[in-house]
Amino acid sequence: MKFKWVLIVLSFVFLLTGLTAEGAQDMDMDRESVIYTEEISYTVDGQRLVGLLAYDESVKESRPGILVVHEWQGINDYAKKRAVDLAKEGYVAFALDMYGDGKEITREEARDMSGRIGTDYPLVQKRFNAALDILKEVEYTDPDKLGAIGYCFGGGIVLNMARLGTDIDGVVGFHSSINTGLNAEKGDIKTKILAIQGDQDPAAPREKQEAFIQEMTEAEADFTYIIYGNLPAHNFTNPSGSSYYADEANMAWASMLVFFDSLF
Repeated sequence: MKFKWVLIVLSFVFLLTGLTAEGAQDMDMDRESVIYTEEISYTVDGQRLVGLLAYDESVKESRPGILVVHEWQGINDYAKKRAVDLAKEGYVAFALDMYGDGKEITREEARDMSGRIGTDYPLVQKRFNAALDILKEVEYTDPDKLGAIGYCFGGGIVLNMARLGTDIDGVVGFHSSINTGLNAEKGDIKTKILAIQGDQDPAAPREKQEAFIQEMTEAEADFTYIIYGNLPAHNFTNPSGSSYYADEANMAWASMLVFFDSLF
């Protein structure tokens, strides 16, 4: 078991971000990125799902594959943007569809859909694994190097897939639904975990955060938990949301890149 409680100051992650950007610039000096995107329709138990595939087609070598799981309103522009962002960072990315038909739904619909779908663990597992199979079959994906990220609802999904024993290299949850009623036991978790929250997240109050830490510790998970102090917001990474915090959003993305770089 390995647990790392991380409280990051802004200057440290600005340094990380600068280093990441500098590395990307060095790569761009050697080649020009050409990001390919494609909508892919697939079916699970009769339900049509539509995801977005993204990768840099100027690179011909195989590379790690990352799934992106959307927020509670479905596969929106933000999830698709993050797939493209991952492609620019050198990954094959697939933004999956957890609800169906590749559509974004209203907040009212999301209140029902997120709870109904999100707690149907066999269904979640089928839809996640179907998307994972698509990612593995992409020509440029290295099927032995796989990860997943998720936001809010999607963060809860990737954490639950870890709880269910999904055998991939790592998952990252951004301001996740950290307590869903599904609890890991010792030996259940086979993947490394990075979870990132604000300390005053209204969807994950202190008692829930403490319960998550205790659960992961007792399950002997290899997990890192980053908490941003004085952050009174839930969905702080999405610029189109009502509670966007740019500095913390950039720090979270930089931390994810470091995490995946350490795995792959």
